[in-house]
Amino acid sequence: QVQLTESGGGLVQAGASLRLSCAASGRTFGNYAMGWFRQAPGKEREFVAAINWSGEATYGSDSGKGRFTISRDNAKNTVFLRMNSLKPEDTAVYYCTARQYYYSRLESDYNYWGQGTQVTVSS
Repeated sequence: QVQLTESGGGLVQAGASLRLSCAASGRTFGNYAMGWFRQAPGKEREFVAAINWSGEATYGSDSGKGRFTISRDNAKNTVFLRMNSLKPEDTAVYYCTARQYYYSRLESDYNYWGQGTQVTVSS
């Protein structure tokens, strides 16, 4: 079992940066691919970024392209999402998720989810 706890969300102005963190329980964190999804009010959950156990990363086609960076620290069982140049349309609840080994862009492929952290970007 893997338990995920997100942190780092908040209210910021457009153009600001935030770094989200997701701490994972369990001793086999290094075997898991980690992902970030987000859900804005009235919209479906959207893939943001994911990173393999090996550090290979992939990003959503639209969300945060060129502005977001995912990384992981296996020694600290933590995955990060650095978000730069935030826009009001980035406002959403951001969810951390995990599955074994290789990332996926599909929400249904992930086995474990955090509770989410709210990111609000004002104009």
